[in-house]
Amino acid sequence: MITWREHRPAGLMTTLGPLLSRREEDTWVYGLRLDERHLNQAGMVHGGTMTALLDHAVSAIAWEHSGKQPCVTVQLNTSFLKPARAGQLLSAHAKVNHAAGSMLFLDGVLYADGILVATAQAIMKRIAPR
Repeated sequence: MITWREHRPAGLMTTLGPLLSRREEDTWVYGLRLDERHLNQAGMVHGGTMTALLDHAVSAIAWEHSGKQPCVTVQLNTSFLKPARAGQLLSAHAKVNHAAGSMLFLDGVLYADGILVATAQAIMKRIAPR
């Protein structure tokens, strides 16, 4: 069994996390253990929480694909398929489908305890390091 590693990164993910990661075959998967702070008024996980984890995953995969060159999100389309709830583990997977110049095109999927709850399509742009 592959175990999760816990991170406390700076920025937004600190408020949502701790962020979890693990290596699966040739890629990284990112996770978040859900609790009451992730919920909306209806008692389900807020779409912003789900989107933030998907954005982190596609960004991290784009960064790795680009040889650790910074990448920014140009577009992120998210489709919510099922609700997620407190107590579940969200896991985000992403892959690069195409690269053209400075642009990367990725797909992402989000699972809650192994159940598909959202999909995403992203366009990322490689930028020059500061």
